[in-house]
Amino acid sequence: MFNQFLFTLFNSTKEMSTSTQILGSIPVDPLTGAISVPIYQTATFVQEAPGINKGYDYSRSGNPTRATLETILAQLESGTTGLAFASGLAAIDTVLKLLKSGDEILAVDDIYGGAYRLFTKVYEKFGIKVNYVDTTDLEQVARAFTAGTRLVWLESPTNPTLKVSDIKAIAQLAHSNGALLCVDNTFASPVVQKPLELGADIVMHSATKYLGGHSDLIAGALVTRDEELGAQLKFLQNAGGNILGPFDSWLIIRGLETLTLRIKQQCASALAIAQYLEQHDAIESVYYPGLESHPNYETACRQQKGFGGIISFRLKEDTQEAAGLFLKQTRLFHLAESLGGVKSLCCLPCEMTHKSVPREKCLETGVTDGFIRLSVGLEETEDLIADLEQALQGLNHTVAAVVEESLAAC
Repeated sequence: MFNQFLFTLFNSTKEMSTSTQILGSIPVDPLTGAISVPIYQTATFVQEAPGINKGYDYSRSGNPTRATLETILAQLESGTTGLAFASGLAAIDTVLKLLKSGDEILAVDDIYGGAYRLFTKVYEKFGIKVNYVDTTDLEQVARAFTAGTRLVWLESPTNPTLKVSDIKAIAQLAHSNGALLCVDNTFASPVVQKPLELGADIVMHSATKYLGGHSDLIAGALVTRDEELGAQLKFLQNAGGNILGPFDSWLIIRGLETLTLRIKQQCASALAIAQYLEQHDAIESVYYPGLESHPNYETACRQQKGFGGIISFRLKEDTQEAAGLFLKQTRLFHLAESLGGVKSLCCLPCEMTHKSVPREKCLETGVTDGFIRLSVGLEETEDLIADLEQALQGLNHTVAAVVEESLAAC
């Protein structure tokens, strides 16, 4: 009865706006009328007879709270099957289990460090080869396919240089070469971009980020366009046990209620901050898809409904020393891993999120020593800009003092 109720909601809200979709797809509990989804904090379910139950037997295989979340996720991404995992990497790991020894992955070159580590340190030893390519160059992508390519792994925008790839064109290339396309949609969120509608087969999220939105949980998600593919992934999830618990499932449902409002504000603030940074004399380059100077600006305008809340930039003094001084002086931007929460964060990718990526590969993709990533939160835009201004001024003063001290020593 409960599953049928969710199915009815799923099919009745497809044409609504994202915000209304989310709120309309979070059901009122049919048993009690509770406006908040119940947390079914249970490991097992009493059966009427062996094999006869009310739809659930063991929470690894299925849990009502997690099922509600998975239904909402499928709807938001215009898919058929949603799956919630213990982490984003657990979700990626499950996708890779679709492959076998001898298969190849064609992956975006500017890739999240955790995914790179999983690909190279875990799956390559099982005979799965990974070919990295600049996916913003469709000719390079087309040439990179081999007879063994079975999966294309795409981030758009990428982490951390925010490159935007043509998802629709890459989906066509993948399918014409007999490969699946999986898109990491973490940076965009379903509010900004829906890869399944552009031809992708699987969408992945680190739900830790924008979907949860409050930096208080670790979670991952997959959504598929095809029901059969969804069933395969669900089997692998159950077989491997990479499931999300009921309480964290409930936290994400709660976070989704404000997703649209949060994303809209974060996008607006990020654009204003990127424009401010672009004209600052201490900044060498700014990476943000909403700037007309961004090389993939037109692609972003075509396939996204916004430009996201992540900004990266490179200091003119491209050193870890300068970056470290800047990061120590911010007050509203907290130095921490992760992104997508209500509080603004900053990080140095070469020493944090991408530490597991070889230095030479980082440099090839532009992740240099003075390359900084910002996650814009919900503080007032003017206050965030003021924070960056005082940190950049402090950086200039500190650098000037060091130079003066060096000259005096000479």
